Amino acid sequence: MSLSRRNFVVATSVAAAGSMVLSACSSGGSGNGGKGGNHGGATEYTGAHVKIGSAEDSKGPAPEVEGAQKGGTIYGVAEDDVSHMDPQRIYFAYNSSVAMLYARALTGYYIDPKGGMTLVGDLATDVGKASDGNKTWTFTLKDGLKWQDGSELTVEDVRHGIERSWASFITEGASYVQMALTGKGAKWREGYKGPYGGDHLDSIVTDKAKKTITFKLKEARPDFNFTLAMTSYSPVPVKHDTKEKYDKTPFSCGPYIVKHRSIDKSMTLTRNKHWDPKTDPIRTAYPDSFEFEFGPTGLDSCDRFIADQGKDQQMIAIYEPIPAERMQKVLSNPAIKKRSFNGLSSGTYYYAINTKRITDVEVRKALNIAWPLEQIRRIYGGESAGELATTILSPDIIGREKFDVFGKLKKPAGDPERAKAVLKKAGKLGQKIVYAFPQRPSYDKTKVVIENALKAAGFDPVIKPLNSTDYYDQAQRIDNKFDVMWFGWSPDWPTAYTLIQPLFDGAAIGDGQNNISQTDVDWINEAIKKNAEISDQKEAGKAWAELDKKIMTEVVPIIPETYQRRFYLHGSKVGGAQHDPQFAATLIYKTYVKA
Repeated sequence: MSLSRRNFVVATSVAAAGSMVLSACSSGGSGNGGKGGNHGGATEYTGAHVKIGSAEDSKGPAPEVEGAQKGGTIYGVAEDDVSHMDPQRIYFAYNSSVAMLYARALTGYYIDPKGGMTLVGDLATDVGKASDGNKTWTFTLKDGLKWQDGSELTVEDVRHGIERSWASFITEGASYVQMALTGKGAKWREGYKGPYGGDHLDSIVTDKAKKTITFKLKEARPDFNFTLAMTSYSPVPVKHDTKEKYDKTPFSCGPYIVKHRSIDKSMTLTRNKHWDPKTDPIRTAYPDSFEFEFGPTGLDSCDRFIADQGKDQQMIAIYEPIPAERMQKVLSNPAIKKRSFNGLSSGTYYYAINTKRITDVEVRKALNIAWPLEQIRRIYGGESAGELATTILSPDIIGREKFDVFGKLKKPAGDPERAKAVLKKAGKLGQKIVYAFPQRPSYDKTKVVIENALKAAGFDPVIKPLNSTDYYDQAQRIDNKFDVMWFGWSPDWPTAYTLIQPLFDGAAIGDGQNNISQTDVDWINEAIKKNAEISDQKEAGKAWAELDKKIMTEVVPIIPETYQRRFYLHGSKVGGAQHDPQFAATLIYKTYVKA
């Protein structure tokens, strides 16, 4: 996801000016995974583990939000347009959050009023049935599933959505399923060119009459049903697949259809009359329409929320948290604070070190020692913006253990003298470091303290601000010219596999992939494969924690930054607004317009 799969944030928002974390389906939940009514605004998300639901939990409709009513328009605001709408090209939490309005998957997460998450069957009747040591998974589609034109959604459409991931124009989505189906790791594209020539994968078997789809994996995957909750594996109708053009006008199987879109300006979604709430245990879909506005900065939109005038009373922040500059004003005013909600991120924000350019591990250690974490967090909003990070795994991950290899918690402002000594011993004083980041107000400020810290430590920094809309597309190119890149990642589900595999497996190196440190170490690759097949979560958690520490001690491919918190605002005529623990955004599909 890009975050994955799941990030969450609270307090004087670190990503104050709008941090972007990749993710498809993050971990999360504050317990209480069972269904129940929503009693208004969201509580603070505190983190826990996702529950696995039953066939009964997978039945629709979704529980009503207390006090909600149908009708009206919710207005959403964000600084950037979504970068992709084609499900197979989505691996960014913001894109996934919006896609929940029109795209569904075999499985998904019911989110309760307290942020607790339960894995349920979305298009499927349940969360799947595993056999053959978790190498075979079978799902059955529900009755009554239709596309926006009224045609039946079939298992062939589900298969097509996955098989088209092999198309040459699909480079941005997740690759978990592709690797599991082929067993070829990074070479999963070999031997199959996608479905457009009429060929299908032998490892996916469909039975249209029985409405079943069976995945025959080359590798055991105990959590494969979590994987299929990702937007990347949503179905696409065979007869309406417009290939590259599908990214602009995707076909809907969810409660809304894309009615109008003006790139980088606006988008309107209206009701899909063929969506049957009885098939959907997740979405409530109260508004008649959503109108999204792209362009206003975080400060501009926040000031509009505070003023609360006209249509802005029905406005939500899609993925634009409260800027640090406005946090005190919001939290010190009871009337405004009442219209805020927040959540704790399960992801890790960090700086990826391009190991193919910075080949000396001692230089990578010096970067960690020098990095000014405390100054950066102060710009984000101080301690309430989140905790300083020292590990790859975030606190929510099963088995995660806290450690601090470089003593960052003792000297969070950085230790330039010690870093310089490490550089000098390595014969690398004056090492040039090209630092890239998405151009947003917060990061424009942090670049100054980062540049000063690197200079003080004996580096020669070159600062490269990049367009925020396509930042990930640039950072994810293997031939980029950057040494250090701002990044963020949330687990696609609450196990360490979804944090470590996408970021440090040699199989995840490639254009559009997320191993942007380009780490390719045999013992890491082998450990990932071994740990992924451990069924006992306690045992697996211990193994992943050991790998986390070994990577940070011996390879040092990243500079951990923070485990963040994020605050959002909404207008006074918006009900049901709560934090989405899956994507660290507003839970759009539960909002409604108050009378």
